[in-house]
Amino acid sequence: MRKYERPTFVPANVGQADYERWLKGRAIAHVKRDRKRGNTTATVEAYKTAIHSAVSLSEGRDNYTGESLCWSHIGSYSNAESKANGRRYKATLALLPSVDHVEDGLGPADFKICAWRTNDAKHDLTHDDFVALCRRVVDHFDLTRSPQKSHPKAIT
Repeated sequence: MRKYERPTFVPANVGQADYERWLKGRAIAHVKRDRKRGNTTATVEAYKTAIHSAVSLSEGRDNYTGESLCWSHIGSYSNAESKANGRRYKATLALLPSVDHVEDGLGPADFKICAWRTNDAKHDLTHDDFVALCRRVVDHFDLTRSPQKSHPKAIT
């Protein structure tokens, strides 16, 4: 058995080498970003271990929405196609597995797996702040669809 065995929920058309290449790429990208933020202890090996653990714990689903992720898309992002097609291209990869920091990246490696769309929406919010934002969005949506309700005061 390999140290970073491709999880069974990752489709067969994504081979072991593809999975390990994706894992290494995500680890390198996060280490670079975290070192720029001041985390001098970040290492590619520690991040690979933490990301692989998060992948396994995800059971192939978005940590925040529960949606099944499109693991067949890993390693398929194209800068050129993104530049040429913008939003339309990005929308085709909404359920691309993405690595989200649990904290600010200054401590030990700690990640969750979610869809690219979710990670983009969450950005740098904490889990609790993200959930609170989502609740406000839903509350506002419900209020604007129900004319008899009054609009709530702004939440700060």
